Amino acid sequence: MFRDVSSCNTYNYGEAVYWDARYIQEDGSCDWYQRYSALRPFVRNFIPLSSRILMVGCGNSVMSEDMVKDGYEDIVNIDISSIAIDMMSRKYEHIPQLKYLQMNVRDMSLFPDESFDGVIDKGTLDSLMCGTDAPISAAQMLAEVCRLLLKPGGTYILITYGDPTVRMPHISRPVFNWKITLYNIPRPGFQKPESSTPSRKSYLEPIALTEKGLLSADFVLEDPDSHYIYVCKKINDTEIDNNTCIPINS
Repeated sequence: MFRDVSSCNTYNYGEAVYWDARYIQEDGSCDWYQRYSALRPFVRNFIPLSSRILMVGCGNSVMSEDMVKDGYEDIVNIDISSIAIDMMSRKYEHIPQLKYLQMNVRDMSLFPDESFDGVIDKGTLDSLMCGTDAPISAAQMLAEVCRLLLKPGGTYILITYGDPTVRMPHISRPVFNWKITLYNIPRPGFQKPESSTPSRKSYLEPIALTEKGLLSADFVLEDPDSHYIYVCKKINDTEIDNNTCIPINS
């Protein structure tokens, strides 16, 4: 498991110094990858409105705000950048459902075990995979996420550019005891070529994986820059692990 160099450049996305400098320069909000409107079917299907949710690497995204408007009542947002957290704390000080804390996802010891029902990650693991000591950083973060979601039913939703060849080795470790369901959605604004033959009826349809946890040879990736959504659900030790996928009601 190496550094994910295929999607990286010279910036060290895993460090606070990069993000502090970036947020000082930015004006307004920025939602990486996808807006909540596109992710809503997945979030609503796997994380109940009554859940206590942790948004890791929140940055200056408005996704948590949109989730509160949709009925979620308890979202804790963390980011390694104190600049981002100060900015977002001031912006949302009048919304009690949102809390903001400066924190490194590799060490979330401020929270006790089983603190959350759901964890949402929109690009944070990707950032760590572009940093130095990427495999170690990823392992530290995922171990912390697992600790915070110890109760069966706890769900980690990972939105990433990483296909199964580069993400499954990290998230499918037996110690996590996660049942993983994979989805794939195109980037915002993507126009599907008229001549293309779709491999799925709907983007809400889960993707079947091989026994090794990889995409099947006949899977057609319509958008090469699409986003993968890994839904990692904590299961009981006595549950039988199988490859049954969970459909989403459209």
